[in-house]
Amino acid sequence: MTIETFLRELPHGITLSCRAAGERGRPLMVFLHGFPEAAFIWDTLLAHFAKPENGGYRCIAPNLRGFEKSSAPTEVAQYKPQLLIQDVAELAKSENATGHIDTLVAHDWGGAFGWGFANALPQSLTRLVILNSPHPGTFTRELRDNPAQQKASAYMNWLAAPGSEAVLAENDFARLFAMFTMMRAGPDGFGWLTDPVKQKYREVWSQGLTGACNLYRVTPMKPPVPGKTTAADIPQLPPERVSVQVPTLVLWALDDMALLPGLLEGLEAYVPKLEIVKVPDATHWIVHEQPQRVAQEIGDFIRRHPSA
Repeated sequence: MTIETFLRELPHGITLSCRAAGERGRPLMVFLHGFPEAAFIWDTLLAHFAKPENGGYRCIAPNLRGFEKSSAPTEVAQYKPQLLIQDVAELAKSENATGHIDTLVAHDWGGAFGWGFANALPQSLTRLVILNSPHPGTFTRELRDNPAQQKASAYMNWLAAPGSEAVLAENDFARLFAMFTMMRAGPDGFGWLTDPVKQKYREVWSQGLTGACNLYRVTPMKPPVPGKTTAADIPQLPPERVSVQVPTLVLWALDDMALLPGLLEGLEAYVPKLEIVKVPDATHWIVHEQPQRVAQEIGDFIRRHPSA
């Protein structure tokens, strides 16, 4: 299955660089990546779900604003969640007249916008699949109350600091590659991080990192900084602002050092139609490590929740 690449200019002035597979006009699957990744991480899944025997979907993975060749506004305020949710909505409208997404699959920062899309535009979504991306309700709770999660998320404050993008680019992006290898190795070690994959990342990162770091700068959901902020500065979100009513699968790699399993506790209070699948021997980079397992779990979930 061929992966096509293109730039999609959207009506609100943002251009997204996209990767896609499958025939336009088919039910739409959208895949949202996180930090420090890019749309190419989804290529295996794009090709898989575009095949007729796997649903024959129109599969599209945009690079989020600030990543790769997508628009990268310089102002931090241009990375507020509602604006990236708008990007996803307008991208869907460019693919079909209704802007309806059959299945939205999202990881890490992409998951933040996946949760937001499902809350804001439930009429435009049939199913949501989240991979290791905390729901804002449980994330703010854990950032306020759980010292272990506060420690695990401390890197967010470093990435939000002025000049972090320059430090990340030093020594052939050494700190960015270390984000992959600092996680506990799975059964196959770090075999997925091949030289060709590293080169794809270099090509993405060399196009700029400021937009990606701005995601950390704009969010108030960061752990307290001693002497500067406290847990009271973390917003408390009314349930209606973050509830998700569509059928939702949360696929959670248990060896994620940054996002601890406590983030799953109480999730059903915000997401009543919830299924959770916990995956041992997998880290935050589960899309790279176990793409076949991810594809299988998504396919099974779609079959359990067929479209009306």
